[in-house]
Amino acid sequence: MTEAERGRLLRRGRTIARVTLVLLTVALALHGLDLLLDGFSMPRWWQPIVCALLLSLLTSVVWPLVLRVALPLALFTLGIGSFLLLGAGAFAALAAVPGVEVDGLRTAVLVVLGISVVNALVSSLLAIDEDEIFFRRAVRRSRRSPEHLADQPPGVIFLQVDGLGYDVVRRAVRDGDMPTLARWLAADSHKLAKWQTDWSSQTGASVSGILHGSNYDILGFRWYEKDRDHVMACAHPRDAAEIERRHSDGRGLLAVDGASHGNLFTGDAPHYSLTMSAVSVLLPKGLRRRHKDRVGAGYYAYFANPVNAVHTLGSALMDVARELSAAAKQRRAGVRPRVKRGGLYPIARPGTTVIARDVVVSAVLEDMLAGRSVVYADFLGYDEVAHHSGIERFDSLAVLRAIDQQIGRLHRAAKLAPRRYHLVVLSDHGQTQGWAFADRFGESVEELVGRLCGGPTPEAEVASGGGPIAQRLRARARKAGRIEHRPTTDRTGPGEVTRVAPGVVVTVSGHIAMVSFTDHEGRVELETIEREYPELLPALVDHAGVGFMLVRSKEFGPVVLGRDGLHRLESGFVVGEDPMLRLGPHAAELIKRVDSFPHCADIMINSNYDPETDEASPFEPHVGSHGGFGGPQERGFLIHPREFEPPGDLVGAEALHKLFRLWLTKLGHPEPAAQAEEAIPQTQP
Repeated sequence: MTEAERGRLLRRGRTIARVTLVLLTVALALHGLDLLLDGFSMPRWWQPIVCALLLSLLTSVVWPLVLRVALPLALFTLGIGSFLLLGAGAFAALAAVPGVEVDGLRTAVLVVLGISVVNALVSSLLAIDEDEIFFRRAVRRSRRSPEHLADQPPGVIFLQVDGLGYDVVRRAVRDGDMPTLARWLAADSHKLAKWQTDWSSQTGASVSGILHGSNYDILGFRWYEKDRDHVMACAHPRDAAEIERRHSDGRGLLAVDGASHGNLFTGDAPHYSLTMSAVSVLLPKGLRRRHKDRVGAGYYAYFANPVNAVHTLGSALMDVARELSAAAKQRRAGVRPRVKRGGLYPIARPGTTVIARDVVVSAVLEDMLAGRSVVYADFLGYDEVAHHSGIERFDSLAVLRAIDQQIGRLHRAAKLAPRRYHLVVLSDHGQTQGWAFADRFGESVEELVGRLCGGPTPEAEVASGGGPIAQRLRARARKAGRIEHRPTTDRTGPGEVTRVAPGVVVTVSGHIAMVSFTDHEGRVELETIEREYPELLPALVDHAGVGFMLVRSKEFGPVVLGRDGLHRLESGFVVGEDPMLRLGPHAAELIKRVDSFPHCADIMINSNYDPETDEASPFEPHVGSHGGFGGPQERGFLIHPREFEPPGDLVGAEALHKLFRLWLTKLGHPEPAAQAEEAIPQTQP
């Protein structure tokens, strides 16, 4: 007997043993439920065994077929609603066994839930690798021939850890918080590199640049477009679809049989899930993309197994407990900086740290099974927790360890795929920690700009109530001419236009605040701002929370203003201390590029970064934040196979797109052809 035959017999024996163990476990679980549930009765000794066989048949054969029709129910309820259907099937199966009593659908659902919980516990105790078992079975069912796929160029799986900066990943590898990546680097199978983000160091600009090769005119995670009187928000499906429409030419990184999971944009992938720009139910027909898969096909393998839904639900509940515990520890210890973490956040947090993570991993496994050429998936959990906790606080690092574990599972599963795969791990940006601007200085940047532009003052805000004191404050503010206009938030679709004073709009995105003067068309020049709002620019440059500002001068072009000097970008002429002295060698070209954007705000404000404390105060209520220049937020990382072309000096997300395209070409992947009927011209001239 050959070694291969012995291996097959061993695997077959393990499979038989596992099936027998599962059946016995289900039978024992049914017996236990018989004792615990009043409406469930199995008086004969043989009934648990027969019912275990029927329920195993239901979950392994019948349920996956039913789910193909009922998949939307599983999608929109994250697998919870599917238990109602499975309970109905279990009710019918149990009622068909003579002598078994089930008093209704509720009891049947509890039976299914109990069995799933027991199976999940047994699998965990025995350390059964469900991913590997699924993958082996799925490969045998694949319609594609492994021999055919083996002749294809190696595929590439890009795994993005959202918000994880170069500095943090180095320490996480060193300190054991990312053991999978540490093993790769120690074995010299992969190399670690650093890349410089654009001025807008956030997911919208980075992912658009990486996947579509262009992030032109993307100013932040949200920005105001004066010509449309609209705030673009990358996290809204309509705006994300519009951004992709502006930047896609049909030749994105994933255009050739690629897949996009958990991203803002599709990269022109024919297969995608949890992708913001392709949430078709929320988009008008003109912005909807063609989808080669059934709706939700990327989730099918995950929700087809009820144990997965139970495992995810249990993990989500544990994550809620972790969040409540971590927030309480921060409050008791007086940790600063910190933000409020109550309300709905503890319940919403598992959506990124557990549910989206598990579904994305399952979808990537399906992609490898299908032999898709290139996959780009985003893990959102670390970015979300670091915003609220801090970039290296213990609960943020716990989320990072869980992501590293999933990366390790995908690495092992790749070895079972019908074609060879390379894994690349990267981030879209980093994060810089600091005390939120409003908390540190007592007013938000919107309130600051509004006050300097003649908007309402804090006294006027207090005076909005009744009573003698309020009336006196209101009269004093009116006498000073500072209560002629109250700040309004005009809903103009998905974004909110925040008017802080007559004709003045402020939009914030992490460490960037954008000021637009709506009484003027186009870009308002420095000379006009100084004439109409003489106190504004001097007060802003002197503010301790402001690092520098970009304005456009009629005489000198783009000018960067700082507390003790200015830098004219066209000529390079500096007056006083160069405000970009501490921003790195590429800052001037990246800021100048933003100045050329059609929707560049009249004033672009960047928060102040202190290199001594490695902190900056974001304009949003976050602890870890990003979106501009200053500290770790502008340094992303890239871990790639050592045989790939060395990255060199990477500046901007578009440089990553070019590098990744080069890698795919050298591996033998074909260049994508522009789709004439769908191609959209680049916005950039």
